[in-house]
Amino acid sequence: MTTPTAQTVRLGTRPSPMAMEQTTRFAATFRTRHPDISLDIQRITSEGDAHRGPLSQIGGKGAFTRRADGHLLDGRVSATIACAKDLPSAHDRAPGIAVGAVLPREDARDVLVLPAGHPPATLADLPPGTRVGTSAPRRAALLRALYPKLTPVPIRGNADSRLDRLDAGELGADVMIAALAGLRRLGFADRACEVLDPPVWLPAAGAGIIVVEHRAEDTATGELLGPLTHSPTRVLLDAERAALAGLEGGCLTAASAHATFDGTGRVTVHVAVLDPTGGPALYADASGPAERAAGIGLNAARTLLDAGAAHLLAVIPD
Repeated sequence: MTTPTAQTVRLGTRPSPMAMEQTTRFAATFRTRHPDISLDIQRITSEGDAHRGPLSQIGGKGAFTRRADGHLLDGRVSATIACAKDLPSAHDRAPGIAVGAVLPREDARDVLVLPAGHPPATLADLPPGTRVGTSAPRRAALLRALYPKLTPVPIRGNADSRLDRLDAGELGADVMIAALAGLRRLGFADRACEVLDPPVWLPAAGAGIIVVEHRAEDTATGELLGPLTHSPTRVLLDAERAALAGLEGGCLTAASAHATFDGTGRVTVHVAVLDPTGGPALYADASGPAERAAGIGLNAARTLLDAGAAHLLAVIPD
């Protein structure tokens, strides 16, 4: 295992256009803060990028992180960058990885995307049987609960390729749900036909947040990354990640944790466990001071478990 010198930090990233865009933005910030340190960007193709079938076949969200985690833990890279919503909970990852930097949160909401040339429409406007593409159990469960006339179907691929295939009629879906932050990063924000607002449509935990991680034992890299953290976003992320960890959901869990600040600076965490079959969901929230963010998220998760959420966490959708 090697430790980065004071002159070089090797940063691992997925090679997708969206990942490279967020990496390029972070790199500019890093180089401004540390002009005397070289940032060497290493592209790492994940199992999730290479696999075309359902993510559940290769371990869910972990498919996007396992290979990068391996590069990080064996010293081939000094740090890795990823969307927080793509990170599995701590119980699904190898130990020894720490969050070094948390970038300012972008828009956390999902949006409806229609094929190019399709007349404007909302989810409520779509005719019965419309196939709505999504790879997220959370979105599929929301569709079944809120719009039972629509049919969620699984889709794979990077956001830009999904758009191309949707427009060409080759996606296997008539419309799709996407993350607004991701569309904006790629310059496709104009493709958002309907913005799906919380609390009715629940965003993913960590949505719109980019994190940079390092080996927990590598304090030198941690000290370089720490000053780049946006503290308010770190508070929200800690609350949301703690809630998911408290639920101990897996790759098929349809759950959401979304934290916000109120006017006094206190944090409120809204947590939901959804029924993948479209049945009633369970909801809970908890509030408290920002310095207790993780504890607040964990309290909300425990409230859900006390209300019987475990039976929904065990449901596997068809």
